[in-house]
Amino acid sequence: MNQVNNTFTQPPEFVIVGFPGIQPEYYNLTAWLFLFLYVITVGGNFLLVVLFAVEHSLQKPMYIIMVSLALSDIGFDTAALPKIIARYWWNDGSISFHTCMIQTHIIHFFGTLNSLIMMTMAVDRSLAICFPLRYPVLMTNRIMTGISILSWMAANTTPGVATSEYSQFIHYCKSNKILHVYCDLVALPQMGCGDFSALVRRTTSVAMFVLLGPLSLIILSYACVIVTVMKMATLQGKLKTLSTCATQGLIIFIYYIPRFVVYSSFLVPSLVLPTDLRIGTTLFYTLFPPLINPFIYCLRTKEIKQLLRRWVQRWTSNDLRKTNTVSSITK
Repeated sequence: MNQVNNTFTQPPEFVIVGFPGIQPEYYNLTAWLFLFLYVITVGGNFLLVVLFAVEHSLQKPMYIIMVSLALSDIGFDTAALPKIIARYWWNDGSISFHTCMIQTHIIHFFGTLNSLIMMTMAVDRSLAICFPLRYPVLMTNRIMTGISILSWMAANTTPGVATSEYSQFIHYCKSNKILHVYCDLVALPQMGCGDFSALVRRTTSVAMFVLLGPLSLIILSYACVIVTVMKMATLQGKLKTLSTCATQGLIIFIYYIPRFVVYSSFLVPSLVLPTDLRIGTTLFYTLFPPLINPFIYCLRTKEIKQLLRRWVQRWTSNDLRKTNTVSSITK
């Protein structure tokens, strides 16, 4: 069913279109690509969670927030990717109205949560660099755990209100085809009838506040870091300290700048993004950071690298021992 009778406020189902510009002969390739992204992202982030759970040496404030980010990334990809994989693999893009609203809420919940987590990571890094002697008192495991729990609870607020308004006050009487890879507050208004521009502006403004509020604290945190680094005596110390913040700064840039452009397109009439470009930009800032986060933290965190190295050496020695045992029995 491609069209919904305009007497219905809530259509029985929506259809996820995905990228309108992709030809059918590339559907399987696209499905494999999304499956690859999903498996790598979930596998890498799950590894971080397992490392934290089994190694007591990693149970520190910095790793608590890293695990929170890993769980958030797993949740986001699990909510967003399976349906678009089914869309391109089995041409199954249909999704019920209520399931679409639930997916919308979950997508924006994890988006808001990631923003709060990255703000917490920036503040934590700034405290560690600017107040190294007081850091163990300012940021304990209990404090970081409390901040993480509060972030997970607070992230539900604005997506919950926005999703409720979009499900009740927009009349979906146009085509039920969603020009996106998942249900979200960006795609849903395009299928509504009537004048609900005030609702769109209000929800977009709230989203911009959720975006720019944490970003302001992140910028302030990094400004404090830069001031502290400039006071260091040696160039080597400056470079080493800045290198610990560089990769996190890159992830923050990837996460916030494209998102700001997409949200701005709804507030600035002259800024119009083509559908494929908008979808591609959204996927870039939502899927790329969760994909590379585990690799960045595993490769650039000394404790995790040493831990993984010990695990590999242990497995290698066990395999060698088993091989020698089998060889002696054979002889």
